[in-house]
Amino acid sequence: MDLFPAIPLSQWRDSKETLHRFTQIVGKIRLASSVRRNHWWNVPFHVTGRGITTRPMGGIDGNPVFTIDFDFIDHWLTVSCLDGSSTSFPLAGQSVASFYRETLSALGRVGVTVALAHPRPYTLPDAHRPFAEDTEHASYDPFWVNRHWQVLSQVGLVLEEFASGFSGKVSPVHLFWHSYDIAVTRFSGRSAEPGPGMDPVSREAYSREVISCGFWFGDDGHPRPAFYAYAAPEPAGLAGQPLRPAAARWVERGTGRLATLDYDDVRAGVNPRETVLGFYGSLYGSAAALAGWDAERLDSPGGITDPLARRDV
Repeated sequence: MDLFPAIPLSQWRDSKETLHRFTQIVGKIRLASSVRRNHWWNVPFHVTGRGITTRPMGGIDGNPVFTIDFDFIDHWLTVSCLDGSSTSFPLAGQSVASFYRETLSALGRVGVTVALAHPRPYTLPDAHRPFAEDTEHASYDPFWVNRHWQVLSQVGLVLEEFASGFSGKVSPVHLFWHSYDIAVTRFSGRSAEPGPGMDPVSREAYSREVISCGFWFGDDGHPRPAFYAYAAPEPAGLAGQPLRPAAARWVERGTGRLATLDYDDVRAGVNPRETVLGFYGSLYGSAAALAGWDAERLDSPGGITDPLARRDV
């Protein structure tokens, strides 16, 4: 299989919009059923050998320990409990409304009861519409959904490699369901002052200085898949720093700026993996220098911190 196979947004936009809402439903179950972690690390999905998973949750609210898994090979959603019981239903042919009903029904069959505080999309154009009423989003193309999982798996490994070069506080490589992007975040260890008017979700996410790198499949504002990187808070002068490769560029995004590198530009290169690592490294190097991070102390070449072992690297 080619590294980074083609996945133009135009070919699966409708399926992506439906799948995005499916994952928000399950993501909100995860939010309601897990112990809160700093920077919302309890909430995202993790990539598996067949799709994505919530990881085990429950056990704190009278529910059994359970997991919800998306299988993007056979295209099923499975709810599993620690006692070995499980139940599944097909992903194809579902609207958001029917998926919502089927998911709650599946939870009930294994003895799980979860009440969602806000059973509607988060930060999507139809955020006013309850999941139970959304019959508009009902597209699910198994080919493209499987292809998107292949891309997530490959990008995830590149992000893991990038994460290995940093010995400080670093997030897992995880998939956020609010914007449907996969990312890893490095932390300087210093607190950050939240921006004026910042919402509570963002305040927790950016309560410390961060440099984050990731990938998303595109949206209305950027209608093509792309790798991205940014610093928060953004140090003065960062957007004037050079990026690698030459195809990378800065774009306005929300209240800040993102360094972006289009996925198709990476695919066209000789060594896509090295290109992405170089892109992330160029943003990190500039941002860390401008923000005064102790980059040398935080460095972990080859994932090694032992000074004796590093001599042989």
